[in-house]
Amino acid sequence: MRLLFVLCLLFSTYLQVYAQNKKERSAAASVKEASRKTSGNPIFPGWYADPEGIIFGDKYWVYPTYSAPYEEQVFMDAFSSPDLVNWIKHSRIVDTASVKWAHKAMWAPSIIEKDKKYYLFFGANDIQSNNELGGIGVAVADNPAGPFKDHIGKPLIGQFHNGAQPIDQFVFKDKDGQYYLIYGGWKHCNIAKLNSGFTGFIPFEDGTTFKEITPEGYVEGPFMFRKDGKYYFMWSEGGWGGPHYRVAYAISDSPLGPFKRVDTILKQDPEVATGAGHHSVIHNTEKDQWFIVYHRRPLEETDANHRVTCIDKMEFDSEGRIKPVKITKEGVPKLRVK
Repeated sequence: MRLLFVLCLLFSTYLQVYAQNKKERSAAASVKEASRKTSGNPIFPGWYADPEGIIFGDKYWVYPTYSAPYEEQVFMDAFSSPDLVNWIKHSRIVDTASVKWAHKAMWAPSIIEKDKKYYLFFGANDIQSNNELGGIGVAVADNPAGPFKDHIGKPLIGQFHNGAQPIDQFVFKDKDGQYYLIYGGWKHCNIAKLNSGFTGFIPFEDGTTFKEITPEGYVEGPFMFRKDGKYYFMWSEGGWGGPHYRVAYAISDSPLGPFKRVDTILKQDPEVATGAGHHSVIHNTEKDQWFIVYHRRPLEETDANHRVTCIDKMEFDSEGRIKPVKITKEGVPKLRVK
């Protein structure tokens, strides 16, 4: 009995010491986090790629691909931040359990808010022909952190049009309120007008549904934004698994183009990282500051899936052209949405 009493006493003491140490470590971590001046790159741990950055309310959000072998890409996480420096992970906001037709390769989420609902567009299954089930899907939730549920129970685009593999979707809202889906792999890019319920598409005036807008050098990863009345169309070039992945852009007076390639604005730096590409852009309109969110591969990594999500400043010259982005280890300073 005496031995049992001693053991119980020792165990109780151990629990108290452990709890105190845990509390001290937590406090130290909080102080360290609060004292951080910049985001650092990567902005959060883990292998993540193809990030879409966006602002909802008073928070920044990033929705990336989970970077792993295709068969393991059966879910998506999201991350939110009040200031671009401190990030919270929201695990498995969508997965193949809620999208029954998807079974692998859930890629490149794009999200938009409409009528107090959040619509998450994604690619799944990496289809190689029209004889396979897969393509671009859409899920919906009441909260940007999910959980997201399949919106229509089947792919929104499940076929090849104009040679474009149905992947790498981006949803774009124009100034007139029209929503477009811009997408495509295999070096072809299409644009289509979404209907009001995001359940299908509205044909253009000439009767076509999918218009090809592929610029010179396009491979995948389209993104579009408006600035000063102009449409900036951006995309990735090169092979995603190699060091020379990069981002280029064009400018047009219309979301339908034509788009003539202007320049490369994001690429590797042999002293920082390789494979910088598949990006998105965040514009803090309150502070009129622009950021590019992208993935890259650490110098010591050779596994193609070992990609991390990073953020750096994006700036324009006096003529409205995008200046080449310097990729950094420091990332960006703290900046709240408002």
